[in-house]
Amino acid sequence: MATYSVPSRVREGAATPITDLDRYREAWAHAERDPNGFWLEVARERLRWRKEPTRGLDGDFDSIMDGPLSWFGDGTLNVCENCVDRHAAAHGDRVAILWEGDDPSETRTLTYRELHREVQKAANALRELGLKKGERAIIYMGMVPEAAIAMLACARIGAIHSVVFGGFSAEALRDRVRDCGAELVITQDWGLRGGKKIPLKSVVDEAVTGEPGVKKVLVYRRTGDEVGWDEDRDVWWHDAVGSASETHEAPALEAEHPLFILYTSGSTGRPKGVVHTSGGYLTYVSYTHATVFDLRPDDVYACVADVGWITGHSYIVYGPLANGATTLMFESIPTHPSPARYWDLVARHRVTIFYTAPTALRALAAQGNEHVLAHDRSSLRVLGTVGEPINPEAWEWYFGVVGEGRCNVVDTWWQTETGGIAISPIAPATPTKPGSATHPLPGILPSLRTPEGKLVRGPGQGLLCLDHPWPGQARTVWGDHERFVSTYFAHVPGVYFTGDGCRRDEDGYYWITGRVDDVLNVSGHRMGTAEFESALVAVEEVAEAAVVGYPHPVKGQGVYAYVVPQPGETIDEAKLTAACRTSIGAHARLDRVQVVPGLPKTRSGKVMRRILRKIAEGAGDELGDISTLADPSVVDKIKAGAILEG
Repeated sequence: MATYSVPSRVREGAATPITDLDRYREAWAHAERDPNGFWLEVARERLRWRKEPTRGLDGDFDSIMDGPLSWFGDGTLNVCENCVDRHAAAHGDRVAILWEGDDPSETRTLTYRELHREVQKAANALRELGLKKGERAIIYMGMVPEAAIAMLACARIGAIHSVVFGGFSAEALRDRVRDCGAELVITQDWGLRGGKKIPLKSVVDEAVTGEPGVKKVLVYRRTGDEVGWDEDRDVWWHDAVGSASETHEAPALEAEHPLFILYTSGSTGRPKGVVHTSGGYLTYVSYTHATVFDLRPDDVYACVADVGWITGHSYIVYGPLANGATTLMFESIPTHPSPARYWDLVARHRVTIFYTAPTALRALAAQGNEHVLAHDRSSLRVLGTVGEPINPEAWEWYFGVVGEGRCNVVDTWWQTETGGIAISPIAPATPTKPGSATHPLPGILPSLRTPEGKLVRGPGQGLLCLDHPWPGQARTVWGDHERFVSTYFAHVPGVYFTGDGCRRDEDGYYWITGRVDDVLNVSGHRMGTAEFESALVAVEEVAEAAVVGYPHPVKGQGVYAYVVPQPGETIDEAKLTAACRTSIGAHARLDRVQVVPGLPKTRSGKVMRRILRKIAEGAGDELGDISTLADPSVVDKIKAGAILEG
């Protein structure tokens, strides 16, 4: 079996390809026994260092309160050089980015040599606009190659980028601009998605009005439609980048230099700016991308996510490009112009590895098999899923219909905070079970815990925790390390609490059961219930609101809102949805709205969301003891009006 090539001198080391179960067990045991040695070897072999590291991990979970831990702390490198320059020199004519626009007839390719030239020009343009090492740039764009070029150009000069998904509202964008203190915003005139135009520049204009910290807005022209313009602030990409020099010397940066900030919803209304650094993150995403997907030099790899989320960072841009792969960027949606779009794309580009979300698979399966069967999928070798647990029925459809029963399926579990895949099958090595993430990757030491923090041994269910640091993990929350510690390390001291529940079966396979806190995972988008509730109570007709998730046949989780109206007021559901979209973004949709006379509260005033979740899930007869509520009768009234269909 052909495998991703590594230097012959490490054929028996940590960087050896994992092609069978015995090799997986050997690698996992090596990483458990000697994590420093394992990861130092991977880092040295996978990356080009200006100064090779001699230190592995500094710090641990027990001392995390004292400050961020670090990996490869005495090493220096440049992330962009690893993703672009070295491959441009080694195989400059290989396609680096294969792009398909919203209209399937619109495609572009960038070879590594061409990408190298464009990134150097963009890096020079950013420096000319005043962006310096350590300063922050917000990237608010659609899925165009220039988004990846902007990310790489920031990485090249040592600026810290924060990509914001192009569906977020002006309010949400402004919050992120303020939190990270951005000096520059990079955007485009309009986005295209599913046949619709998205006014990206207009949203940026609204977000940065009155924000003195933002000195410049760099605008890529995608459609050519008219946009507002501030002559003192706004700069066209084709002017600034088009006229820039094609050569730029990439500086050496510390391994722990921040690479990016990515905002993720928390259980409070204020999003967290999760910080990832350079050397450890790139080592981890390079290793996991090559290992999990059985990457080979001639692969055409297609992750159809968005760079606004961690999946796009790790497995569209940094992981694939660090590995010298051909990575596909997809601007559209899976149903435009028809539900056959993905499979038409696979056939035309001869895609070998395909990575998408269970939400999309469930939606496409509901459209019938004919859209899949009409297109040649013989090029496919590996199928991946990401963003949420996949139900066995969707897994079987993906394997049997899309993959013709011959492709390896890798159901990957990981998070913004883990940086890269943590629990997953390895394509050529792991026997799979539909719906199970199977086993931890080398270097990942999971444990199941009771709510009190006690270990669950053997088969059982509990809180999913990770017991030892790994290079790709987030280091802190931007400007608030105390929040980082309290969010991830206070619940079970000494280990990282993922926020997910998990079941381990008698074969040691892990089955992710979903969030156990107040964060919803809707179609792979993580949104805090507090964000929804804040938007709802801002509507003048609403007195109180509580939001919970419930199982949704397509999205994984749906959004169920319980709303208490102000006395004498009538609730307009469309107005509530509009408020959520304005406050959070276009992806923030209420699936069910139930008007209720009150919320179930304890005598101290705490809303018992456990009860609301049970009712939303249709398990209203399994509420347990409700005698501690201030008004138990409100539960019967809520149950009587529960919306269990639609």
